[in-house]
Amino acid sequence: MAVLVAGCGIRATEVPTDFGAAPSRTRCSLAEPDISTQAARGLPVQVFLLCRASLVAVDRTVRVPDGAADSERRVVVAQGLLDELSAPQSAAEKEAGYSTDVRGGLTVSGPRPGDPDDALRLSVPPGDLTSYALAQIVCTFSDSAAGEGDGSVILGGPGNEAPRRYACTDQVRDRPGSKEPASTEVTGG
Repeated sequence: MAVLVAGCGIRATEVPTDFGAAPSRTRCSLAEPDISTQAARGLPVQVFLLCRASLVAVDRTVRVPDGAADSERRVVVAQGLLDELSAPQSAAEKEAGYSTDVRGGLTVSGPRPGDPDDALRLSVPPGDLTSYALAQIVCTFSDSAAGEGDGSVILGGPGNEAPRRYACTDQVRDRPGSKEPASTEVTGG
């Protein structure tokens, strides 16, 4: 038994070492553009999927009816983004290592009376989402027509709690499971 343990060629050390995460065979990039996600006509968007515990932008399209008012358009785009986030990944995306923590059935609506005009209300309180799902939603919305255009988005839940402004930062994109998006309370608009 001692021969088996000693025979691996790696010497034991009493000094703790940290050389980062073990290498992965997952690429986190598509070898070629994924035609299946580009085939649908609509507004070109990017959604943030998980890959090796960080967020990666992936191209998708969202259908938006012609002539939709700006406020209605924001909600339609946001719902389309949620639907894309919760959709099963294509074979190429799975092979590249992409996944999502956003579950199907999540819906979004516009602001309530007293909310800022650009607030979005989710069918689940943002605090009830996993940190991965919240990071995916915040980064996807903030980088789209649903967001503020400054890397943030105002989200609330179905209850009476005031909505909060969430920011998509480099730290959130790099470590969505350990770094929840920063948020501040916002009032009326």
